[in-house]
Amino acid sequence: MKLTRIQKEKWIPLFAAGLVVVLDQCAKLLVGAYVPTNTSGVRVLGDFVRIVHVYNVGAAFSIGHQLNQVLRTLVLGIVPLIIMFLIVFSYFRTDAFCPVQRWAVSGIIGGGIGNLIDRFLRPNGVLDFIDVKFFGIFGFERWPAFNIADAVIMTCGLLLIISFIKQEKEISSQPSCNETGGVFRT
Repeated sequence: MKLTRIQKEKWIPLFAAGLVVVLDQCAKLLVGAYVPTNTSGVRVLGDFVRIVHVYNVGAAFSIGHQLNQVLRTLVLGIVPLIIMFLIVFSYFRTDAFCPVQRWAVSGIIGGGIGNLIDRFLRPNGVLDFIDVKFFGIFGFERWPAFNIADAVIMTCGLLLIISFIKQEKEISSQPSCNETGGVFRT
């Protein structure tokens, strides 16, 4: 079976999603094996970046950590799993994504899968291991620990938002049909 150009443009970025999952899980395995829980391992650039070994049963910034186990599984496991399926479904259902958006969505999918693996297979929660000094900005001396999946989700999410804004500006800068008598002119 030969893939069309559009099919290739959809499938190739998904390999990046797989790569994100593999890198995230391998890094977590290494941290789990070599850095004792609730300690700091390697330090980079003095104290700027530390490799730590902590677990987060909540979402970003430990939001939801106080929920009981059933509710936490539902809100932080099942709902994100459904959202991931919807993202993948819409990814394949539409041709409206530009290449940057496809790559960004693929990164979000990969990061989401990486964290969902932890959510369902690690009884202590999601393993976070990157700890960055934040110099008191927003009241954080250190940014809350995160992992590769988190970093990819945030980076790709930001990239996706920027691309949508840019795309919307390009569309809105086009004259409307009423202004051109029904014909678009550039």
